[in-house]
Amino acid sequence: MGLDAITAALPAYAKDISLNVGSALGTSTLTPAQAWGTALASAVAARNPVVLREIAADALGHLGPEGVEAAKGAAAIMAMTNIYYRAKHHIGDERYASMPARLRMQIIARPGVDKGDFKLWCLAVSAINGCDVCLESHEKTLRGRGFTAEQVHDALRISAVVHAAAVTLDAEAALA
Repeated sequence: MGLDAITAALPAYAKDISLNVGSALGTSTLTPAQAWGTALASAVAARNPVVLREIAADALGHLGPEGVEAAKGAAAIMAMTNIYYRAKHHIGDERYASMPARLRMQIIARPGVDKGDFKLWCLAVSAINGCDVCLESHEKTLRGRGFTAEQVHDALRISAVVHAAAVTLDAEAALA
């Protein structure tokens, strides 16, 4: 099942998405664990049950149970922090910039996987959630950890196609 089930479920008008799902994961400069962690974190953020279930099934073999939990944890923590930091940024009042978040984020310190991989997954989720502040912060951290621009780019490609598949399947389900 996995990716094949996702591409089979996509309608004809989404053929580009179908083709890109496989190529984004299959031709990546990321390690298999990095790519599948990115896909899984993105699937959690994209919120479509079919996409999440199918990617999670494939991801387990590449990540193991601890990696799966870390990818889901990256999506969970970004669901909170992306909203918080994006809102502070959009308000545009410097008074908020100096206020401490006072939100627990312990998983960031001990993610259960390589911290660079975890940050990569956070970047992918931040792209889906549209948080400029988090995107810039995670990209800078990744580049400082030795990740190449191509690797960051590949994570963004994976998050984009996973999100597009989820949006398309949600639309089809709503119209059925």
